[in-house]
Amino acid sequence: MGEAAPGTTALVPAAGAGARFGGPKLWADLSGQPVLAWVLQALGDPSSGVDELVVVTDPSEHRRVMELASASAPRLGCRCVEGGARRQESVERGLRLCSREMVLVHDGARPGVTSELCSKVLRAAWEVGAATACVPVADSTAVVRSGRLEEVLQRADLAAIQTPQAFRRDLLVRAHREASAAGRDADDDAALVLALGEPVAAVLGDPRNLKVTRTEDILALRAWLGNSAWARQ
Repeated sequence: MGEAAPGTTALVPAAGAGARFGGPKLWADLSGQPVLAWVLQALGDPSSGVDELVVVTDPSEHRRVMELASASAPRLGCRCVEGGARRQESVERGLRLCSREMVLVHDGARPGVTSELCSKVLRAAWEVGAATACVPVADSTAVVRSGRLEEVLQRADLAAIQTPQAFRRDLLVRAHREASAAGRDADDDAALVLALGEPVAAVLGDPRNLKVTRTEDILALRAWLGNSAWARQ
């Protein structure tokens, strides 16, 4: 990859099959528009700090995604790339199309994201090199093996990781390259960067920025979106 241009690429992994949801969750109706449309609208807002868009999805969806991006985030344009067998592979493929100095990775199935949260994560990443949104864990948490508690963890030290996550592109490329060489797999990109010994800033996220996994998640999001007290930033 050549030298990156200034600015930020939003990289949206959206290649999941939605098996637990029972269908293509990115196209599920959420208050009158698809789940993915909410994500693209937040990224397309000028206050998000994003100026380029790459979506990783099945080739059969490329035209549909690009049409939705044209309507939801017209200032960004959109390029699509085929996803891999695992999320990590999908992000790695998407990185090849990212031309900006910073990369903001956000799950296509997290429609509760706001442009304000994207901006906060990006500000932290510009300072540190990498940053992720996260929320404090409310419940007591434990390590469970073979149906038995082994260790109760201190929830004051725990957080649930969300996206958006932002990284300097060269750092994220290196994290993926070294993970592939070592045969290392991780649930998210922040873990790959941590494996390099590099710092990752923690930015307070939003419990409404949940990932659509099951039908009840859509119901919760519909309730939040129908509440006028929650104004999308």
